[in-house]
Amino acid sequence: MTLRLALLSLSLLPLLACSRQDNAPAAETPAPAATETPAAPAETAPADAAPAAETAAPADGAAATPAAATPTAEPQPAEAAAAPAPAANGPALVPGQDYDEIKNGQPFAPLDGKIEVVEVFGFVCPACASFQPQLGAWKAKLPADVRFTYVPALFGSMWDDYARAYYTAESMGVEDKSHDDLYRAIHIEQTLKGERGRDSVEDIAKFYAKYGVDPKLFASTMSSFAIAGKTSKAKQFALRSQIQGTPSLIINGKYLVKGNTRDDQLRIADQLIAQERAARK
Repeated sequence: MTLRLALLSLSLLPLLACSRQDNAPAAETPAPAATETPAAPAETAPADAAPAAETAAPADGAAATPAAATPTAEPQPAEAAAAPAPAANGPALVPGQDYDEIKNGQPFAPLDGKIEVVEVFGFVCPACASFQPQLGAWKAKLPADVRFTYVPALFGSMWDDYARAYYTAESMGVEDKSHDDLYRAIHIEQTLKGERGRDSVEDIAKFYAKYGVDPKLFASTMSSFAIAGKTSKAKQFALRSQIQGTPSLIINGKYLVKGNTRDDQLRIADQLIAQERAARK
């Protein structure tokens, strides 16, 4: 299969989320009680539906009493409350359907005047691999006031291995140029096992050697205290953000994007970004 056909086949995968249960190898110890399950797709609703709590009050004067000189008129029904106007790039967002508000949510890093978009992902997750080409193209067009951050999920076993590899590659300055290639190595070329087994640290380090890093240094850095600190922060963020599966998009640490398709998820993310931008003015 050529690379082009392989990428196409990934793009045709159905919308799904990867979780610890989906990807743990059979020989692994059962997951802890606080398991994370794939997020259920939101119930379909009409595109222009809006929650009752967001309806607008009737316009001033709509229920005014007729003047004394005017003949008595039959009582008229009150005007229906107006629904929120659709956003410029899609229908008005519906909480609980388009996104979940994260209670006590916090951004992954200080915003410093930016709007933060985080993708919680896993290199071993087929759904993340399928989403990456579309997400990468969307990410490249984000405005200057938006900061995009990848945060690897730690669901145990090979998930944790590749989370450490992500931060090691980042610390060595090769993450950006290796990110898409690692997905290809796992899911298309299958030179790495990913969810089909557990790659050794040496095998993972050997992959990164092609980007000019010393594989022995890479392997030792993966087990360093500094990388452990980064993965701990990533895990805490995912827990705080109520992540149930990957890929997941979080805006400013406050909103967990839902949606029924990948296009829908990116549309909702765009609208939440615009909402956060407007709130700062």
